[in-house]
Amino acid sequence: MINKVKEFREKFNLTQKELGEKIGVSRQAINAIETGKFDPSIWLAYDLAKYFGSNIEEIFDFERSARK
Repeated sequence: MINKVKEFREKFNLTQKELGEKIGVSRQAINAIETGKFDPSIWLAYDLAKYFGSNIEEIFDFERSARK
């Protein structure tokens, strides 16, 4: 899924490890989401959006992503 997790993470000056710790997942999970190897659950997407003070649609591009 196309997403802007890396863009938001960098805007907040966080490493992958730091972001993972803030939302309760591993650095590897954040890396997999950022590189499109893993699509997060709706709850994890919600947690990311909430942490960034955003909404899910701003971070995850459902319109341009291929449906799996």
